[in-house]
Amino acid sequence: MKKIVSISCLALAFTLFNCGSTTSSTSDYNVPPPNVTVNNAPTSNTVTTTTTVEANSTDISDNLDLEAVASVFGESKDLEDFEKRLNNPDTQISNLDLNEDGNVDYLRVVSVDKGDEKIVTIQSVLAKDEYQDVATIDVKKENNSVQVIGDQDIYGPDYYLYPTFVATPLIMDWFWGPYFSPWFSPFYWGYYPPYFRPWRPFPPHIYHNNIHGHINHNNHYHHNNYNHHNSDHVNHQLKRNDHFSNNGKTFQTRNPGSYNKHTLDMNRGWIFYPFKFWRILEGFHGGGGFHGWF
Repeated sequence: MKKIVSISCLALAFTLFNCGSTTSSTSDYNVPPPNVTVNNAPTSNTVTTTTTVEANSTDISDNLDLEAVASVFGESKDLEDFEKRLNNPDTQISNLDLNEDGNVDYLRVVSVDKGDEKIVTIQSVLAKDEYQDVATIDVKKENNSVQVIGDQDIYGPDYYLYPTFVATPLIMDWFWGPYFSPWFSPFYWGYYPPYFRPWRPFPPHIYHNNIHGHINHNNHYHHNNYNHHNSDHVNHQLKRNDHFSNNGKTFQTRNPGSYNKHTLDMNRGWIFYPFKFWRILEGFHGGGGFHGWF
Protein backbone atom coordinates (compact mmCIF):
# COMPACT_ATOMS: atom_id res chain seq x y z
CA MET A 1 0.00 0.00 0.00
CA LYS A 2 2.83 2.44 0.87
CA LYS A 3 4.43 1.73 -2.50
CA ILE A 4 1.15 2.50 -4.34
CA VAL A 5 0.75 5.76 -2.40
CA SER A 6 4.34 6.78 -3.21
CA ILE A 7 3.85 6.15 -6.93
CA SER A 8 0.56 8.06 -6.91
CA CYS A 9 2.19 11.03 -5.14
CA LEU A 10 5.04 11.10 -7.63
CA ALA A 11 2.61 11.09 -10.57
CA LEU A 12 0.65 13.90 -8.92
CA ALA A 13 3.83 15.96 -8.46
CA PHE A 14 4.80 15.75 -12.13
CA THR A 15 1.24 16.59 -13.25
CA LEU A 16 1.10 19.65 -10.99
CA PHE A 17 4.53 20.87 -12.04
CA ASN A 18 3.40 21.23 -15.64
CA CYS A 19 0.46 23.34 -14.46
CA GLY A 20 2.48 26.11 -12.88
CA SER A 21 5.38 27.16 -10.76
CA THR A 22 7.29 25.87 -7.79
CA THR A 23 8.45 27.72 -4.72
CA SER A 24 11.36 27.08 -2.41
CA SER A 25 11.96 28.54 1.01
CA THR A 26 14.41 25.92 2.22
CA SER A 27 16.86 23.36 0.87
CA ASP A 28 17.76 19.79 1.79
CA TYR A 29 20.77 18.09 0.26
CA ASN A 30 21.27 14.39 0.70
CA VAL A 31 22.41 11.35 -1.25
CA PRO A 32 21.01 10.94 -4.79
CA PRO A 33 17.88 8.79 -5.22
CA PRO A 34 17.69 5.81 -7.62
CA ASN A 35 17.43 6.29 -11.39
CA VAL A 36 14.06 7.76 -12.35
CA THR A 37 12.03 7.65 -15.58
CA VAL A 38 9.58 10.51 -16.15
CA ASN A 39 7.65 12.22 -18.94
CA ASN A 40 8.85 15.60 -20.21
CA ALA A 41 6.18 18.10 -21.18
CA PRO A 42 7.54 21.63 -20.72
CA THR A 43 4.97 23.24 -23.01
CA SER A 44 1.65 22.34 -24.56
CA ASN A 45 3.28 22.32 -28.02
CA THR A 46 6.03 19.87 -27.12
CA VAL A 47 5.75 16.20 -28.04
CA THR A 48 5.82 14.09 -24.89
CA THR A 49 8.80 11.77 -24.64
CA THR A 50 10.00 9.32 -22.04
CA THR A 51 13.62 9.58 -20.97
CA THR A 52 15.65 7.55 -18.50
CA VAL A 53 18.47 9.55 -16.93
CA GLU A 54 21.26 8.34 -14.67
CA ALA A 55 20.76 9.86 -11.23
CA ASN A 56 24.49 10.34 -10.75
CA SER A 57 24.90 12.51 -13.89
CA THR A 58 25.85 16.15 -13.39
CA ASP A 59 25.62 19.25 -15.56
CA ILE A 60 27.22 22.70 -15.79
CA SER A 61 23.96 24.16 -14.46
CA ASP A 62 24.55 22.40 -11.13
CA ASN A 63 27.48 24.71 -10.43
CA LEU A 64 25.70 27.99 -9.77
CA ASP A 65 22.59 27.87 -7.61
CA LEU A 66 20.37 30.77 -8.68
CA GLU A 67 18.61 30.75 -5.31
CA ALA A 68 21.99 31.55 -3.76
CA VAL A 69 22.49 34.29 -6.37
CA ALA A 70 19.08 35.80 -5.56
CA SER A 71 19.76 35.56 -1.83
CA VAL A 72 23.10 37.36 -2.17
CA PHE A 73 21.49 39.99 -4.41
CA GLY A 74 18.92 40.68 -1.69
CA GLU A 75 21.69 41.30 0.85
CA SER A 76 23.76 43.67 -1.32
CA LYS A 77 23.77 47.45 -0.98
CA ASP A 78 24.73 48.09 -4.63
CA LEU A 79 26.09 46.19 -7.64
CA GLU A 80 29.72 46.60 -6.63
CA ASP A 81 28.87 44.94 -3.33
CA PHE A 82 26.89 42.26 -5.20
CA GLU A 83 29.92 41.40 -7.36
CA LYS A 84 32.11 41.20 -4.27
CA ARG A 85 29.68 38.82 -2.57
CA LEU A 86 29.49 36.60 -5.66
CA ASN A 87 33.27 36.20 -5.65
CA ASN A 88 33.88 35.98 -1.92
CA PRO A 89 36.32 33.06 -1.41
CA ASP A 90 34.92 32.51 2.09
CA THR A 91 31.35 31.81 0.94
CA GLN A 92 32.14 30.34 -2.52
CA ILE A 93 28.73 31.12 -4.03
CA SER A 94 29.86 29.90 -7.45
CA ASN A 95 31.31 26.56 -8.50
CA LEU A 96 31.55 27.40 -12.23
CA ASP A 97 34.72 26.56 -14.15
CA LEU A 98 33.58 27.06 -17.74
CA ASN A 99 37.08 27.39 -19.18
CA GLU A 100 38.15 24.24 -17.30
CA ASP A 101 41.41 25.71 -16.05
CA GLY A 102 40.99 24.09 -12.64
CA ASN A 103 39.82 27.28 -10.89
CA VAL A 104 36.34 28.68 -10.37
CA ASP A 105 35.71 31.55 -12.81
CA TYR A 106 35.62 35.14 -11.60
CA LEU A 107 32.08 36.50 -12.06
CA ARG A 108 31.86 40.09 -13.22
CA VAL A 109 28.66 42.16 -13.04
CA VAL A 110 27.50 44.61 -15.70
CA SER A 111 24.23 46.52 -15.95
CA VAL A 112 21.94 48.38 -18.31
CA ASP A 113 19.76 51.27 -17.14
CA LYS A 114 16.27 51.40 -18.67
CA GLY A 115 14.79 53.96 -16.32
CA ASP A 116 12.24 52.12 -14.21
CA GLU A 117 13.88 48.83 -15.18
CA LYS A 118 17.44 47.74 -14.46
CA ILE A 119 19.06 44.76 -16.21
CA VAL A 120 21.93 43.19 -14.29
CA THR A 121 24.03 40.52 -15.99
CA ILE A 122 26.50 38.13 -14.39
CA GLN A 123 29.32 37.01 -16.69
CA SER A 124 32.10 34.46 -16.26
CA VAL A 125 35.56 35.80 -17.09
CA LEU A 126 37.06 33.07 -19.29
CA ALA A 127 40.19 34.48 -20.96
CA LYS A 128 41.47 37.72 -22.43
CA ASP A 129 38.44 39.53 -23.90
CA GLU A 130 36.27 36.40 -23.48
CA TYR A 131 33.14 36.40 -21.33
CA GLN A 132 30.06 34.25 -20.97
CA ASP A 133 26.64 35.34 -19.69
CA VAL A 134 25.64 33.16 -16.75
CA ALA A 135 22.45 34.76 -15.44
CA THR A 136 20.50 38.01 -15.73
CA ILE A 137 18.57 39.80 -12.99
CA ASP A 138 15.71 41.97 -14.21
CA VAL A 139 14.55 44.56 -11.66
CA LYS A 140 11.43 46.68 -12.07
CA LYS A 141 10.58 49.70 -9.96
CA GLU A 142 6.93 48.71 -9.78
CA ASN A 143 6.62 46.67 -6.58
CA ASN A 144 10.43 46.26 -6.58
CA SER A 145 9.84 43.17 -8.69
CA VAL A 146 12.84 40.92 -9.35
CA GLN A 147 13.26 37.99 -11.70
CA VAL A 148 16.44 35.95 -12.15
CA ILE A 149 16.93 34.31 -15.55
CA GLY A 150 19.44 31.56 -16.13
CA ASP A 151 21.39 31.81 -19.38
CA GLN A 152 19.71 29.48 -21.87
CA ASP A 153 22.96 27.73 -22.85
CA ILE A 154 23.66 26.88 -19.20
CA TYR A 155 20.16 26.35 -17.75
CA GLY A 156 18.08 25.82 -20.88
CA PRO A 157 15.38 28.17 -22.22
CA ASP A 158 12.76 29.79 -19.98
CA TYR A 159 14.48 29.09 -16.67
CA TYR A 160 13.12 31.79 -14.35
CA LEU A 161 13.30 32.33 -10.62
CA TYR A 162 11.26 34.96 -8.76
CA PRO A 163 12.49 35.73 -5.25
CA THR A 164 10.13 37.14 -2.64
CA PHE A 165 12.34 38.80 -0.06
CA VAL A 166 11.42 38.80 3.60
CA ALA A 167 12.42 42.49 3.67
CA THR A 168 12.91 45.02 0.87
CA PRO A 169 16.57 44.74 -0.21
CA LEU A 170 18.81 47.74 0.44
CA ILE A 171 19.87 47.69 -3.20
CA MET A 172 16.41 48.96 -4.15
CA ASP A 173 17.13 52.28 -2.42
CA TRP A 174 20.27 52.55 -4.52
CA PHE A 175 18.54 51.60 -7.79
CA TRP A 176 15.82 54.22 -7.42
CA GLY A 177 17.79 56.81 -5.44
CA PRO A 178 19.73 59.90 -6.60
CA TYR A 179 23.16 58.23 -6.49
CA PHE A 180 22.50 55.41 -8.93
CA SER A 181 24.72 54.98 -11.96
CA PRO A 182 25.02 51.84 -14.11
CA TRP A 183 27.71 49.45 -12.88
CA PHE A 184 30.24 48.01 -15.29
CA SER A 185 32.82 45.84 -13.58
CA PRO A 186 36.38 47.18 -13.95
CA PHE A 187 37.83 43.67 -13.63
CA TYR A 188 38.90 41.35 -16.41
CA TRP A 189 41.14 38.36 -17.18
CA GLY A 190 44.35 38.71 -15.17
CA TYR A 191 43.13 41.77 -13.24
CA TYR A 192 41.03 40.96 -10.18
CA PRO A 193 40.20 42.69 -6.90
CA PRO A 194 42.59 41.98 -4.01
CA TYR A 195 39.97 40.04 -2.04
CA PHE A 196 39.58 37.45 -4.81
CA ARG A 197 41.52 34.23 -4.31
CA PRO A 198 40.59 31.57 -6.90
CA TRP A 199 39.48 28.23 -5.48
CA ARG A 200 39.17 24.77 -6.93
CA PRO A 201 35.66 23.66 -7.94
CA PHE A 202 33.98 21.00 -5.81
CA PRO A 203 31.95 18.01 -7.00
CA PRO A 204 28.40 19.42 -7.38
CA HIS A 205 26.91 17.49 -4.44
CA ILE A 206 29.57 18.96 -2.11
CA TYR A 207 29.02 22.43 -3.57
CA HIS A 208 25.30 22.20 -2.84
CA ASN A 209 25.93 21.04 0.71
CA ASN A 210 28.22 24.04 1.17
CA ILE A 211 25.90 26.58 -0.45
CA HIS A 212 22.92 25.54 1.67
CA GLY A 213 24.14 27.69 4.56
CA HIS A 214 24.49 30.80 2.40
CA ILE A 215 20.87 30.98 1.21
CA ASN A 216 18.46 33.12 3.21
CA HIS A 217 15.68 30.62 3.85
CA ASN A 218 13.35 33.35 5.11
CA ASN A 219 12.96 34.38 1.47
CA HIS A 220 10.80 32.43 -0.96
CA TYR A 221 12.13 31.39 -4.36
CA HIS A 222 9.46 30.78 -6.99
CA HIS A 223 10.52 28.66 -9.97
CA ASN A 224 8.65 29.05 -13.24
CA ASN A 225 8.99 28.70 -17.03
CA TYR A 226 7.21 32.02 -17.66
CA ASN A 227 8.70 35.50 -18.16
CA HIS A 228 6.54 37.65 -15.88
CA HIS A 229 8.35 40.86 -16.82
CA ASN A 230 7.90 40.37 -20.58
CA SER A 231 11.35 41.87 -21.08
CA ASP A 232 13.85 41.08 -23.81
CA HIS A 233 16.60 40.16 -21.38
CA VAL A 234 18.37 37.92 -23.93
CA ASN A 235 19.46 40.52 -26.47
CA HIS A 236 20.77 43.36 -24.30
CA GLN A 237 23.75 45.30 -25.64
CA LEU A 238 26.22 43.86 -23.10
CA LYS A 239 25.44 40.22 -23.86
CA ARG A 240 28.43 37.88 -24.27
CA ASN A 241 28.33 34.27 -25.43
CA ASP A 242 32.00 33.55 -26.14
CA HIS A 243 32.07 30.16 -24.44
CA PHE A 244 29.13 28.47 -26.16
CA SER A 245 29.69 30.11 -29.53
CA ASN A 246 33.07 28.34 -29.56
CA ASN A 247 32.16 24.84 -28.33
CA GLY A 248 28.45 24.37 -29.07
CA LYS A 249 27.77 22.44 -25.84
CA THR A 250 24.45 24.14 -25.18
CA PHE A 251 22.04 22.90 -22.53
CA GLN A 252 19.88 20.85 -24.88
CA THR A 253 22.94 19.43 -26.63
CA ARG A 254 24.21 18.23 -23.26
CA ASN A 255 20.76 17.11 -22.09
CA PRO A 256 18.70 16.05 -25.14
CA GLY A 257 15.88 14.64 -23.01
CA SER A 258 15.29 17.82 -21.01
CA TYR A 259 13.81 21.20 -21.96
CA ASN A 260 15.58 23.16 -19.21
CA LYS A 261 17.00 22.67 -15.73
CA HIS A 262 13.52 22.24 -14.25
CA THR A 263 12.88 19.12 -16.32
CA LEU A 264 16.49 17.97 -15.96
CA ASP A 265 16.12 17.97 -12.18
CA MET A 266 12.87 16.03 -12.47
CA ASN A 267 14.45 13.49 -14.80
CA ARG A 268 17.28 12.95 -12.37
CA GLY A 269 14.95 12.64 -9.41
CA TRP A 270 16.12 15.97 -7.98
CA ILE A 271 19.64 14.71 -7.53
CA PHE A 272 20.44 17.36 -4.91
CA TYR A 273 16.92 17.61 -3.46
CA PRO A 274 15.67 14.02 -2.97
CA PHE A 275 13.34 14.76 -0.06
CA LYS A 276 11.82 18.00 -1.32
CA PHE A 277 9.19 16.11 -3.31
CA TRP A 278 7.23 15.26 -0.19
CA ARG A 279 6.73 18.94 0.66
CA ILE A 280 4.13 19.11 -2.11
CA LEU A 281 1.73 17.40 0.29
CA GLU A 282 2.00 20.40 2.61
CA GLY A 283 0.05 22.75 0.41
CA PHE A 284 -0.87 23.00 -3.24
CA HIS A 285 -2.26 26.49 -3.74
CA GLY A 286 -4.70 27.79 -6.32
CA GLY A 287 -3.66 29.40 -9.57
CA GLY A 288 -1.62 26.49 -10.81
CA GLY A 289 1.50 26.03 -8.75
CA PHE A 290 3.21 24.57 -5.74
CA HIS A 291 3.60 26.03 -2.29
CA GLY A 292 7.13 24.87 -1.71
CA TRP A 293 9.79 22.95 -3.57
CA PHE A 294 9.40 19.19 -3.66
